[in-house]
Amino acid sequence: MVIEEQIAVIKRGAVDLINEKELREKVARAETLKRPLRVKLGLDPTAPDLHLGHTVVLQKLKQFQDLGHVAIFLIGDFTAMIGDPTGRSETRPALTKDQIMANAETYKKQVFKILDPEKTEVRYNSEWFEKISAADMIRLCAQYTMARIMEREDFKNRYQNNLPISIHEFLYPLVQGYDSVALEADIELGGHDQIFNLFVGRDIQKSYGQESQVLVTVPLLEGTDGVNKMSKSYGNYVGIDEPPDDMFGKLMSISDDLMIKYYELLSDIPLEALTALKTGLANGMVHPKQAKIDFAKEIITRFHDASAARSAHENFEKMFRDKEIPDDIETVVMNRYDAGIWLPKLMVNMGLVPSTSEGKRMIKQGAVTINSEKIFSEDLPAGQELVIKVGKRKFKRLVLE
Repeated sequence: MVIEEQIAVIKRGAVDLINEKELREKVARAETLKRPLRVKLGLDPTAPDLHLGHTVVLQKLKQFQDLGHVAIFLIGDFTAMIGDPTGRSETRPALTKDQIMANAETYKKQVFKILDPEKTEVRYNSEWFEKISAADMIRLCAQYTMARIMEREDFKNRYQNNLPISIHEFLYPLVQGYDSVALEADIELGGHDQIFNLFVGRDIQKSYGQESQVLVTVPLLEGTDGVNKMSKSYGNYVGIDEPPDDMFGKLMSISDDLMIKYYELLSDIPLEALTALKTGLANGMVHPKQAKIDFAKEIITRFHDASAARSAHENFEKMFRDKEIPDDIETVVMNRYDAGIWLPKLMVNMGLVPSTSEGKRMIKQGAVTINSEKIFSEDLPAGQELVIKVGKRKFKRLVLE
């Protein structure tokens, strides 16, 4: 692919590119020497599950991989023990080594639904940091000043508000920067909120006699509410291991404007097709609903398969057009004693709501139906087979023995 085409792909959906002149020089040199660029993405395995917000930067790494460059997926098992202070108002709780490694294994299974495992260099930063000497760590710390570290917004805010900052937190950006030295990274990717850490990497590489890496950041993805960043704590996320029907329904609920951003950051469609889609939506030749359907099917195919995507689409149409109950809803068999009579608790046990308080709220709002009848009582109605629906997409069939 010619250099201009590569640059266009790299810039797609990016927030920061520092800097484009250096990027062009690196890409041109790679083409001349037939030496692919080393593109680094580091993730700390601090939680076991990923959602679409996490995959934005993975999608960018995949684009580099598709361009023929080396995708380095760095699992920050050492940095996870420090804890990234980015955006934090307090020190992160420490994770055990066992927790970190269990999360890391889950990460690998999930990211290879996006990246080609045969073309991905998987590394752990414990490879070098568990061998580093105290003298080496002192040398690393000597490459940066406290004044520069305190320019970081979250540290500055915590200091001004008399909130504690542990000494080990100051090490995080230095350690992340040294990862780029150890990997000889040409380019580092990250979310826009990581820009300070990535800049430190540029400076640290220079201190160790390496050419500074180019930085490419991606935006934080808004969740399905279109307001807050995608997060489990906001309840606006689409998990990549969620059931296909849930994923489809959530993606169909996003706004038309947000859909374009999702396409730009998460879809594999070429730039020409993306431009055509935007034009078609603007002039009315493409209906937003069809665009959402196509996007939802693409995402579900990526994380499940094409059959699951087709089935999710069919089930969505049944629920929202034909008002039918899907054919493949899960059946839960219980005896009446185990089921109890308090509906909110039963809904938690069946995985329909995360808590009894949420169950009570959904019942009060009229968002719970049993056998197609709205339920406003917290008592479980009589019957041997009950189809319980919570919200617009969650169904379970309860069979009482």
